[in-house]
Amino acid sequence: MSEILRVENLKKSYDGFVAVNGVSFGVAKGELKALIGPNGAGKSTCFNMLTGQHRPTEGEVFLDGENITGRKTRDVWRKGVGRTFQITGTYQSMTVIENVQMALMSHHRKLFSMMPRAWKLYRDEAFEFLDTVAMADQADRPCSVLAYGDLKRLELAIALTHRPRLLLMDEPTAGMAPSARIELMQLVADIVKDQGVSVLFTEHDMDVVFAHAHHIMVLNRGELIADGSVTEVRNNPQVQEVYLGGGTLFKEEDAHA
Repeated sequence: MSEILRVENLKKSYDGFVAVNGVSFGVAKGELKALIGPNGAGKSTCFNMLTGQHRPTEGEVFLDGENITGRKTRDVWRKGVGRTFQITGTYQSMTVIENVQMALMSHHRKLFSMMPRAWKLYRDEAFEFLDTVAMADQADRPCSVLAYGDLKRLELAIALTHRPRLLLMDEPTAGMAPSARIELMQLVADIVKDQGVSVLFTEHDMDVVFAHAHHIMVLNRGELIADGSVTEVRNNPQVQEVYLGGGTLFKEEDAHA
């Protein structure tokens, strides 16, 4: 299977502190891949370099074979890389569908149309994205009254509006109830399967990771210590040591290749 993302020897240091140290990995087209690790392992720093928010100290990032290292965030976004964040950033004063319409106006370079008729732009297309995340029935509700799990779904719809080839999701289920976490990641898994979008996500909930990831990478102190199937990561002694001091990370029956 060909790769949508290839990272080579990625490094980021700040005044002598090395946050990410020589990380190399790939994400295949149509793959749902998890990047896990303890707090401070370098996961968010790695994401920020992939999306152009931070310039790597060393190393290169390739998107579908094209070198995008150090490109500006908006350029990376235009190339087909989307991102969701741990803390949602929707416009609370707007309705659900207006938030999606705003994203579509940005995608279609129509933000100059911020005028009384703007509410009519791309409304049908916005409904389609809301339907994808099971939010169409809440289209005209103000975001300020939504449950947190619904805000996460809305953020996903917004991230999909420019039809990304690669979607980076930073702690997508943070702050959600356990059942809502599984539902959201099942939705993401369905999108990966149906639309062929590649997804790289960070997550602390191991139940979510083991239930949905095709493959798992593990960062610790800025270094990649494992990259493989759920079974391979589960049986990796170094991963066991990082997470549970040598104990069993999860049960055999939880694993899938």
